[in-house]
Amino acid sequence: MIAYITSVLWYTGKIDSPLLNLYLLVIITSGMTLGKLATLLVLGLITALYIFMGLPTLSRGTLTLEHFSHMMTMFSPYLIIAYLTTMLSADLQFAKKMFKHLSETDEMTGLMNRRSFSDVITSEHNKSVRYNHDYSILMVDADGLKTINDEHGHEAGDKLITSLAKTIESCMRESDSLARYGGDEFVVFLPETNKQQAKDAGERIRKAVENTSFDMHGNLIKATVSIGVSSYPEDADNAEGALIKADRALYKSKREGRNQVCTTVESDQ
Repeated sequence: MIAYITSVLWYTGKIDSPLLNLYLLVIITSGMTLGKLATLLVLGLITALYIFMGLPTLSRGTLTLEHFSHMMTMFSPYLIIAYLTTMLSADLQFAKKMFKHLSETDEMTGLMNRRSFSDVITSEHNKSVRYNHDYSILMVDADGLKTINDEHGHEAGDKLITSLAKTIESCMRESDSLARYGGDEFVVFLPETNKQQAKDAGERIRKAVENTSFDMHGNLIKATVSIGVSSYPEDADNAEGALIKADRALYKSKREGRNQVCTTVESDQ
């Protein structure tokens, strides 16, 4: 684009060409799409070409610092446009990153939300299929959140959810993924983990939650969780199926008394 504009200017008056402002299109485009460093390089190249095209004009008279300064003053709007464009581009990129972060993150806990977890599990499932690895899913649901909300207020319920998120996260490996699936329900993805290993991990989480409490206006609040476990490829042949089976196992845990870890069995499938 710079080469094309330069060739047009060369035959239409060089720096006196009425088409000189076409360089602004390059600067703006670069600033909005390529970032600061690339825009500075583009601006440097355009400046060099501007000086190169302007020297023959100056050489017809006496080449003085005053004449050169005048030529560069005429070029100053390009510098200002480049600066403003890169600043605007930086703000837009920051806003884009913030919007992406907010759209993929649960505001209360800072964990992944359901949408971003869906992307993770799809990617991880494809990886497991490619390398013939197991993986497991834990669905974790708080027991008695409604009672806590009724007795201590929704502030206590919110604090319970954030406490659960921290407790579950403390029991996970670095390779595991945790998301708030909705309300008081969390989901954990365990790569390269079979059903028994996942059940053991679920028991660690259950015991950790059971032994955790927090103070709310002088009241000691404790909670338990029910957990459902499913595994690929034992329980399902795709990620969606594994999530469904883990959810069924969770409600089995609820039906059978809560505060326990349940896996899917043939009759549940």
